[in-house]
Amino acid sequence: MTWQTHTVFNQPNPLSNSNLYLSDTPLQEAVVREQAGWDSALLSAVGLQLGSAESLELGRMANANPPELLRYDAAGRRVDEVRFHPSWHMLMQGLTENRVHNLPWQNNAVSGSFAARAARFLLHSQVEAGTLCPITMTFGAIPLLQKCLPTSMNGWLMGLASNRYDPHSLPAEQKKGLLIGMGMTEKQGGSDVLTNTTQAIALEGQGSGKPYRIVGHKWFFSVPQSDAHLILAQASGGISCFFVPRILPDGTRNAIRIERLKEKLGNRSNASAEVEFQDATGWLLGDEGDGVRLILQMGSATRFDCALGSHGLMRRAFTVAFYHALQRQAFGKSLAEQPLMRQVFAKMALRLEGQTSLLFRLCRSLEMPDVQGERLFGRLMTPAAKFAVCKQGIPFVAEAMEALGGIGYCEESELPRLYREIPVNSIWEGSGNIMCLDVLRVWRKNPHMEEMLSLELADVKGQNVLLDKAWRNLLKRLHNPSEAEARIISDELFNINAAAQLLRFAPTEVAEAWCQQYHSSDGARVIDNRTQDLLLQRAMGLGC
Repeated sequence: MTWQTHTVFNQPNPLSNSNLYLSDTPLQEAVVREQAGWDSALLSAVGLQLGSAESLELGRMANANPPELLRYDAAGRRVDEVRFHPSWHMLMQGLTENRVHNLPWQNNAVSGSFAARAARFLLHSQVEAGTLCPITMTFGAIPLLQKCLPTSMNGWLMGLASNRYDPHSLPAEQKKGLLIGMGMTEKQGGSDVLTNTTQAIALEGQGSGKPYRIVGHKWFFSVPQSDAHLILAQASGGISCFFVPRILPDGTRNAIRIERLKEKLGNRSNASAEVEFQDATGWLLGDEGDGVRLILQMGSATRFDCALGSHGLMRRAFTVAFYHALQRQAFGKSLAEQPLMRQVFAKMALRLEGQTSLLFRLCRSLEMPDVQGERLFGRLMTPAAKFAVCKQGIPFVAEAMEALGGIGYCEESELPRLYREIPVNSIWEGSGNIMCLDVLRVWRKNPHMEEMLSLELADVKGQNVLLDKAWRNLLKRLHNPSEAEARIISDELFNINAAAQLLRFAPTEVAEAWCQQYHSSDGARVIDNRTQDLLLQRAMGLGC
């Protein structure tokens, strides 16, 4: 008798060849609501492409083959080049073709372009997150450079407006497309950039647009292969912002020495470096002493992208886990039919609903800062959203991993890579405490903040007693806020404004479930079966 020892059954098929956009009902609704419905056809096409097995494999390969540093060429010349796997370049080409780095900054940009760009960003983040680092820094840098770059360098603006990806090490005017990186962190300072020691000495007189000699270092120099970086350095007038090209206008390499690439927990497809400036050349942006204010303008966009990126990773983790649960049988029925597991998935779907609603509400503030209240809303809620979404990401992905059991802990699954990737968004562009302290700083600095938020919430007042009570309690804290309460305040700001969005636009059952989950005095509650079904249908585009 021949015994069959390895019949494979009850093992779910991996999730591939799905449409990342059409399967996400809350995202589709948010895109239309924030005036980006004109982009739905492209988003559907991008969602189909990125959800394919081929795109998912590119993401895997880019992380399995991290970048390498080449300091010298064969002749012994110092080159400081970073080499990437071909999968990285293919992913970058897709991002730039879809203008994820510059869509809202185009001369012909239309209403809703911030929401359209955010949706494209979210879709890509579900496939590979490392390539989003150069994209988000370029996105944040463009409006600053449009205001502050010397007129002699206007050719850079044309390159940044391109939808081409060009990885060659050439002067800016010879390239088909350009990307920008950032360098702020130093060994001794971290987030305390006022302690930076890198020095900038004027070469041809002081002032905006003038060249300076840069001497010093950066402990984290993001995307060292970028065409230029924005850095902070000490000038005679204080901390200042400088534009530092990798290749100088005469074709020579700027004196930026890459000491090593960081060996990171995740984000392995992307290069982060330690560098030294050995008489490098940088051009002053704005006035001396104005560097922190200028960089913070860029930071509002990059912080928003950190929240978007975590949300995208959470979305992918949920989708992978629920797709597995629909197929996997246990104790006589699928995991997705088990009451306790279904409760877990419903709460995960609810979290994604609230995040989607508020993140796309923030797109409006980014796009229309001159509309009354929008600049204040964006300035307050961007750090609050970064804190709240990014902090939720780590346990969220861990929950998805647990739903798969042992295979979720194995590298054949996508989830270990997502789990390693997601903490970086809590750290980059300011860690959680920095975000919460920024929330308090903005609140204290602007005497009209309470009035702005009251107007923002006026149309939902009285619709849910739990939300009304939560808002009254938060106002009490905000009348004399302490730093020790900053995390509580930031979380509550996020949860309250997400609830308001859901009360305005989501099905009633979804909005009520959010308020019960996040504003009930006796803690989170069980979601009823009807609302579970609704949440899961909306989250997966499936009849559940």
